[in-house]
Amino acid sequence: MRRWTTALAAVLLTAGAVATAVPTASAAPGVSACPTGWGSVDRQDRTVPYQPQALSNVRTGAQECFDRLVLDVPGTTPANPLAYQVHYVTGNAVRQAGSGTAIPVRGGAVLEIVVGAATYDPATWQVVYPGRAGEALPGVDLNGYRTFADTRFAGSFEGETQIGLGVRARLPFRVFQLDNRLVVDVAHTWGTAS
Repeated sequence: MRRWTTALAAVLLTAGAVATAVPTASAAPGVSACPTGWGSVDRQDRTVPYQPQALSNVRTGAQECFDRLVLDVPGTTPANPLAYQVHYVTGNAVRQAGSGTAIPVRGGAVLEIVVGAATYDPATWQVVYPGRAGEALPGVDLNGYRTFADTRFAGSFEGETQIGLGVRARLPFRVFQLDNRLVVDVAHTWGTAS
């Protein structure tokens, strides 16, 4: 009997050691910490002196905590930045620069993005980005995105390009520049969890 008791104690000690060696999750499954503090107020850098730039592409990506829109503008860097303005508009349309024509954008809220880059090469006047006013951005498919609902090209006027980005609701966003691109991230929620 003593042998069985000793064997049982050994098994229980081993099981206890294995159980404590298994890592435990500090948060509920499927919940991760996401960046906070972005807010929904206007973001802009309009102090950049005008220099002819060309918008070559617009692309998107779905991340764990946010959806991302990237505007490719070759030749720009954080040291040689791109002028931009990103803000929520009233209603579900952006007003086209120059004409004032309303460009409807689907979503619970609409971000207007204006960048200091044209859709044509300023040196050759050749079109480098094939956006058409009032239509969805070429090559952008938003199926499966949690926050992005729609994109609309509003036009390129006097060296600036205007885009409407429809989102699920007025959510926090951030804007930053990297080499050759401007990035706009819109969070999935206002909270700290995805």
